[in-house]
Amino acid sequence: MAQFRRLSDTMLASPQISVADVSDALAQGVTLIINNRPEGESDDQVPGPQIEAAARAAGIDYVAIPITHSGFSAPQVDAMAEALARASGQVLGYCRSGTRSTLLWALAQAKAGESPDAIAAAAADAGYDVSPIRGAMDALAGAAH
Repeated sequence: MAQFRRLSDTMLASPQISVADVSDALAQGVTLIINNRPEGESDDQVPGPQIEAAARAAGIDYVAIPITHSGFSAPQVDAMAEALARASGQVLGYCRSGTRSTLLWALAQAKAGESPDAIAAAAADAGYDVSPIRGAMDALAGAAH
């Protein structure tokens, strides 16, 4: 079972989930699962279409916003912000470790004008470090004001 870590009142991050984890997500009020892993990243990952099928069968929305080793782009941040804005309940983002999901959430929150300090504190409370993207968070938050 994957460990869901709380980033905010509405956002959870997790390492790779399994099909069985989808029912746990539903029990925790998750209405949207966001997959931040590119397909074929590792031999042991559950393919996104399997997670998507399980999510949809459980009545949970699903979106894939893959983040590769090349980093984050504006379209990915925009896609995350749009997905979060459309969600009507808890959102679960996952990748290999939960870090990329957390970083993408942090960038989307900063773009929405949330305080980078508050975002960094929430991520740290969940066990994630956003310092690699702190400059981008500050720039996005500054542009939002």
